[in-house]
Amino acid sequence: MSHQTGIKANEKLLKIFGKAKNGKLRVIKISIENEELCCSATAEVKKDAERDFDKLVAPLIEDNVPCYILYRLDNKISVGYAWLMLSWVPDTSSIRQKMVYASTKATLKTEFSTAYIVEEIHATSRDETTWEGYQRHKKAFAAPAPLTTREEELVELRKTELNTDINTDTKHQTLGGIVCPITEAAEKAIRDLLNGTYDYLQFFIDLEAEEIQVSQTGIISITDLPKQIPEEHARYHLYLFKHTYEGDYLESFVFIYSMPGYTCSVRERMMYSSCKAPFLEKLRALGVEIVKKLEIDSGSELTTEFLQDELHPKKILQRPAFAKPKGPPNRGAKRLTKTQELS
Repeated sequence: MSHQTGIKANEKLLKIFGKAKNGKLRVIKISIENEELCCSATAEVKKDAERDFDKLVAPLIEDNVPCYILYRLDNKISVGYAWLMLSWVPDTSSIRQKMVYASTKATLKTEFSTAYIVEEIHATSRDETTWEGYQRHKKAFAAPAPLTTREEELVELRKTELNTDINTDTKHQTLGGIVCPITEAAEKAIRDLLNGTYDYLQFFIDLEAEEIQVSQTGIISITDLPKQIPEEHARYHLYLFKHTYEGDYLESFVFIYSMPGYTCSVRERMMYSSCKAPFLEKLRALGVEIVKKLEIDSGSELTTEFLQDELHPKKILQRPAFAKPKGPPNRGAKRLTKTQELS
């Protein structure tokens, strides 16, 4: 889910947007000033897109000042010339600047017209604002995202299922899990989470009543999240992870299943493992769109970097080639076997 700030383009910028559609402008620099989107600079087409890029864009980039750059490409689409949108938000920007620029980007795209914008770059370092950086971005964007360990396991599992011989002696597990009902208080907490009252819920299974209850609710920062994970008991957790990715402000529901090794009883481990899938189905039925499911054994794993990598895996442009291991040294000379001639 993304949120917008209410900041809109002023009249001068809207007029420039209208003129830009005729193709004469190459670059438009937009900044947020006095709670408005303003035009900071423009430049007309000089040569082709590649030769104009570094000459026209580089002077507009300031080290500690975020901005948006709209750059007109040479290729045409159905509505006219195609445009590239560059969001420049350096790492040295304040947290407020990062959030404001991330939340206002959708408004800018709408007011310029999303139909013209064919590519986007979120840049945090100067080398990403060059033509070479743009080409690297295109190459990375075209590369397939790598599978997580869990996704690779599922792929192998599906292959095994597809290649399984079915006959009268074959046995299959048809039970998808144990359905434990959830209490009314737990359902209410989930609805409150969806309404924004909380961003964190913790659930436990009452082993005697065999039902899922809510054990904790609250507004929890990512730095305090590891402290909520019990060290001696299993739990289910639902967390609304608020973060930015490639210039967009996102709020993503993450489901966390914590199981602290063998400190739990065998029955507790079996109940939490068996009830997880039906509980996830119940969450989906209540309207919770879970973006990522995680299994951990310790709260120390839950960092901003870990969640970012799980939700947005880094793309691998080129997998390393398999290196054939060398044979043992000092094998000795190869043996020559002579064939005996038949007399």
